Amino acid sequence: MKRRRILGLVLTMAAVMFAAEPTADAVSGPGYDLHANLAYAPASPADSQGHLLDLYIPRQPGPKRRPVLIAMGGSGWQGDNGKAYAAQLAPFFTRADYVVAGVSTRSSSQAKFPAQLYDVKAAIRWLRAHATTYGMDPRRIAVMGDSSGGWTAVMAGVTGHDKALDGNVGVTGPPSDVQAVVDLYGPTDFLRMDAHMRPGACDSFNRAFGLTECHADPRSPESALLGTPIKNKPDLVKTANPITYVSPQSPPFLIAQGEQDGLVPIDQSDRLFAALSAAGVPATYYLVPGAGHDKRIVSPSQPAAIVRHTAGASRPGTRPTLKTIRAFLHHALAHG
Repeated sequence: MKRRRILGLVLTMAAVMFAAEPTADAVSGPGYDLHANLAYAPASPADSQGHLLDLYIPRQPGPKRRPVLIAMGGSGWQGDNGKAYAAQLAPFFTRADYVVAGVSTRSSSQAKFPAQLYDVKAAIRWLRAHATTYGMDPRRIAVMGDSSGGWTAVMAGVTGHDKALDGNVGVTGPPSDVQAVVDLYGPTDFLRMDAHMRPGACDSFNRAFGLTECHADPRSPESALLGTPIKNKPDLVKTANPITYVSPQSPPFLIAQGEQDGLVPIDQSDRLFAALSAAGVPATYYLVPGAGHDKRIVSPSQPAAIVRHTAGASRPGTRPTLKTIRAFLHHALAHG
């Protein structure tokens, strides 16, 4: 029973597989060509999928250089197949003339932070280095993720101009910044999570993961990411908190979270939005009534969201649907 509960929660956190893993290097889908399992860096460890990406290239005639949307699914940093999330987004966004790149980063059992940040930055540099080959515009790259994939997306966005955080993974040379971020309920400030969990949510979290101290537990996903109990290393935790790096140089953001999220408290998105607003960064924040920690937050059937905008932000829609995200990206990437 314990294993069943753990599996159910991890799947709720968008864990490992939401689409079948491609087995061929190049296959075709509805309206796109898929180049699967491209290595943006050598595997580390040898059996890891954490340095692979999939490219979904629109098949219809279009511009010579298309904008890129990087997609990363969450797993509580426990999985190394985040690129599978892109299979859900590719049919819609390739029709809109985006190249969709599903990117995997290493799990917390394979490598500790900051490895996951170094991985996504290596993938971004790889995409720029191969932009001509695959018809991508290196000046227009956006990143999107949910849960821990949202954390990775936000970290990539807010550290893009910090060369000290580029790491030494994979391709060097091209910049690793991005021009827009879509964050679906990603954690942003680890040590504040437990105090803002919904009533009873920590009890459910503890039962599912066999913990006693919720996110602050020495065996929590966040502690596993850092390789140490987060409550004992506040200075280290600060370096892993996306909110630490928000600055006026951060790119435009679209944030979405469900009001009933029982895994990542909405305070995490509230604080990110407040930091972006204070820094003068264009940002739109959707808080969706009745929605939980679930990729279906982008469904048109969700109720209208409570929407907040910073000064200068685009106003793409009343719900964080794929159409709304497309409108946000079109505006954010217009001047690439």
